Amino acid sequence: MLKAGVPEGEDFADVALHLQESFLQNPEVEAFLRDLAEYAASRLAPLNHECCCEITVLRPKKPAATAGSRADGALLSPLESHHGDGPGLLAMRTGSTVLVADLRREQRWPEYVRAVRRHGFLSVLSIPAALEGDARGMMTFYCTAPVDTTDKINVAETFVRQASKGLTLALRMLKLEETRDGMSAAMQTRTVIDLATGAIMAQNRCSQAAAFKLLKDASNSRNMKLREVAAAVVASVAGVADTFTYFDE
Repeated sequence: MLKAGVPEGEDFADVALHLQESFLQNPEVEAFLRDLAEYAASRLAPLNHECCCEITVLRPKKPAATAGSRADGALLSPLESHHGDGPGLLAMRTGSTVLVADLRREQRWPEYVRAVRRHGFLSVLSIPAALEGDARGMMTFYCTAPVDTTDKINVAETFVRQASKGLTLALRMLKLEETRDGMSAAMQTRTVIDLATGAIMAQNRCSQAAAFKLLKDASNSRNMKLREVAAAVVASVAGVADTFTYFDE
């Protein structure tokens, strides 16, 4: 899966710069992954053959994110889960590159192989992306031509190594943004609960602990979220449920 004109010793040092610019333009993870997949396919596709790329990122407590380079948006990676296994899942488990050089001769995963061949592809190359912490990533290339040399695999692995650096940085920045947003949301929830607790303390002349217990009991008995009960209390006192939280970023 080596595009004609790409030197075998290419180190793809420019990939990091492209990904930095891409993340600034595509802060949403799916859009960023789609741009990376399109970029990878354009850099590595062999002459006169179609090559597409799909990227999957798994993060703790987050849904799996998958994006591909195909113009119609169709994804082939889900075929592996549907049929029980495949090169991408195997590469994810082992942390090693998995190559299916020619699907016409592949004996593993027969149902998966037939499904991919129906899309016109003859080879699959899955390469794990080295990410931070518990995050895991995978780049899978599908090509309408068989893979005939190990040089092509080495070139693709070099590209993925460089792409992993940019992807790691993007995920690190994304995590910081998500942490900030989570803290802001938590503070907003805490504000309305504190206001409601204060209102109950004033009305009932009770302690903060007793007022908060009343809120929790009401939440449980009405099967409502604590924040919703608190907002109702604030609305009954102030006439509106809107609250203001000052959060200096």
